[in-house]
Amino acid sequence: MTTEGTATGPNPGETGTARPIVHYGEPVLHRPCAPVESFDAALADLVADMFASMYAANGVGLAANQIGVDARVFVLDCEDADGERTVAAVVNPVLVLPPPPRELMVGEEGCLSVPGPFTDTPRSATAVVEGFDPAGNPVRIEGTGTLARCLQHETDHLDGTVYVDRLPAKTRKRMLAEAGLR
Repeated sequence: MTTEGTATGPNPGETGTARPIVHYGEPVLHRPCAPVESFDAALADLVADMFASMYAANGVGLAANQIGVDARVFVLDCEDADGERTVAAVVNPVLVLPPPPRELMVGEEGCLSVPGPFTDTPRSATAVVEGFDPAGNPVRIEGTGTLARCLQHETDHLDGTVYVDRLPAKTRKRMLAEAGLR
């Protein structure tokens, strides 16, 4: 795993304000997010609030639209397959997956926007995200294990896809019912 660039400050989440998590069905979760154009204090404040929100909800990743903000930004704090922890904020991420046929991993996946249930979800065993940190510096994160899953999950959010949208209809319906959302 390679990580270039990390979240701002030594302790992400300590300076931000936790915001409410938006749940499945809210329009902001179901459309592609707008690219970030200004790397300024407002973006730094958003990232701080995103870390605070993610930690308050006991998550390992959070996309901006999950707190109602239409911006291509996500934060994460998770481990790769070797147990190496990555804490980062990525602005305007581009997901790069290996060419088919890909090695898939099937594992439990959940989402703060679908609170409660987890279900087995197939994902590429490796993933790379390229983008920028909140200061506008290039960032590249290569992930395996949970980190690879998180990179794919959070980029999906920014593209308007919630993980349950990738599940068979019956499973999706059951997951949403368990979360009290349908």
